[in-house]
Amino acid sequence: MKRNIIKIITAIFVMTVVIAGLSACGTQNNNDNNNEYFGETRTVVDVWGREVEIPSEVNTIIAIGPGAPRIAAYLDVMDMLVGAEGYLTDEINVLRDYNPVHHAMLRELPVVATGRGSGENNGFPEEIIRVAPDVIIAGVDLEAADELQMQTGIPVVSVRHITGLATECFRTAVQLFAEVVGVQNRADEILSYIDNIKADLYNRTAGISEDEKLRAYAGAVTWNGRRGFAGTYSVFGIFDAIGAVNVAHVPGITGFFEASFESILIWDPDIIFLDPGNMDLVNTEYATNPNFFYSLRAVQNGQVYAMPSFNNAGTNITYALINAYNAGIVLFPEQFADVDISEKAGEILTMLLGKNTFELMADGGLVFGRLTIGE
Repeated sequence: MKRNIIKIITAIFVMTVVIAGLSACGTQNNNDNNNEYFGETRTVVDVWGREVEIPSEVNTIIAIGPGAPRIAAYLDVMDMLVGAEGYLTDEINVLRDYNPVHHAMLRELPVVATGRGSGENNGFPEEIIRVAPDVIIAGVDLEAADELQMQTGIPVVSVRHITGLATECFRTAVQLFAEVVGVQNRADEILSYIDNIKADLYNRTAGISEDEKLRAYAGAVTWNGRRGFAGTYSVFGIFDAIGAVNVAHVPGITGFFEASFESILIWDPDIIFLDPGNMDLVNTEYATNPNFFYSLRAVQNGQVYAMPSFNNAGTNITYALINAYNAGIVLFPEQFADVDISEKAGEILTMLLGKNTFELMADGGLVFGRLTIGE
């Protein structure tokens, strides 16, 4: 209750100051470069089509909400941050790819938001006002962006994008973020690199007919929390990137869903991939229903492999690309015979994050290799 009262008082105070400043400018248009309150400004259009007036030169930002801090890391502008999300003050969180690289610096910044994975407004208006960023760049929904801007009087640019393996929404978010902070060349560099990686993945299997391909299932995926064996994707960017046959593809379902055990038995995949971080859930299911697992050919043949979590407050593009190469090695050994997963991972991580954190991934449980259900 006390926090809510403070937020209301703060919001009223900020709006009073803003109104006073606008009144002092007379009838000048806010886009006028001579505007005395805003200084020189420019307008950007965010992912929701909102026209947001921001300073012509942006020197300080906060990046909050799903995906925003990650894009800041990919664009190498973390030094522009004047506030961080609350979870970043805890121990290193390898589940967010940028955290191990920037953890020490982020821990020293004031906490300006909770850092949850939703698109809701979970910023702390009074703290944001105190650190006074030029712009708030946030992975939030339309209403949340408007609300946070009203609460703080600071421009809010939303870079909200759907999860997936470098989707068009992600590209738009990266380009928008780069436009705000003035690093378009870096955006072009990383997007071009990602395009080349995806082209390499696709071209390796492009000439293989569907009948020649092993049939794969990705289960126990992490999506809005930890999931058991039946948690899977109907449309799965990692499999699509290498042209893999996804047995769980169901027309009309576009993303995550919980499959039935009966359906999985019918699909009977040749290869199974599971998130090693969710194996405790899978092993509990195994203890309850071992006959189900014994009935699957992939289990019988020892063809169960790790696919580490790549979603955590948005998609870790680094981890998703590494997973795609590893899935290629398993499903198409001849076409990916020249790929060493540790070397390729190091290349991807260094390009997008500036540091090879592959060993830190393993230390945090993001491992590759075979898995044994029931151990």
